Amino acid sequence: MQADREQLLDQLLLGYEVEQFYGREAELLDSRQFDAWLDLLADDIRYWMPLATNQEAGNWDREHSREGQDLNWFDEGKFELVQRVKQIQTGLHWAEEPVSRTTHMFSNLQVEPRDDGHIEAATRFLVYRNRTNVETDFYVGKRRDHLRRDQGGALKISRREILLDQHVLLAKNLTTFF
Repeated sequence: MQADREQLLDQLLLGYEVEQFYGREAELLDSRQFDAWLDLLADDIRYWMPLATNQEAGNWDREHSREGQDLNWFDEGKFELVQRVKQIQTGLHWAEEPVSRTTHMFSNLQVEPRDDGHIEAATRFLVYRNRTNVETDFYVGKRRDHLRRDQGGALKISRREILLDQHVLLAKNLTTFF
C-alpha cells in the first residue's frame, strides 16, 4: 500500500513537472524567446511533422505519412531548428516580417516514465497565429514527445512528433514552432 502511494506521488510530481515545463515552453515561444526555447531541446532532437491523409474507415493506421518513407511537413534536427531561428531573427524573413503573434495552448497531458529514463509525454495542442491585419491561422493537433534529463537534471525534448488534424494546410507559410 505504501509503495503504491509513493509510486502515485512520483507519477503526480512528474506530471506536474512536465506540465510546468510545457507551460514555460509555450511562454518562450509566445514571447519570441527562441534562443531560450532552443535550450529546451536536446542536441540530438528529432522534430518531425508528418503529413495527414484522408483515409477510409478502417485504414486509420495510414492516416499520417510514414516515418522515413514519405514526405513530411518537416523532419528536422537541432541544426535546422537553429537555422530557422537565426533566419527569423534577421528581420529579413518575408514570412515573419512583421513578426507573428502566437498563443500556444496544450491540454490532455499524459506522462509515462520509461525504464530507460526517458519520459513519454502526449498532449493535444492549439496554436493561434496572427500576422498583419488579416493573416490568422489555427493549428490543432497532437504532440508526442520523448523527454530526458540532461546532466544537470533539467528536462530536454529529444523527440517531438507533431500530428496536425488537417489534411490541407490553409496557412500561407509554416514558420510556427509547435
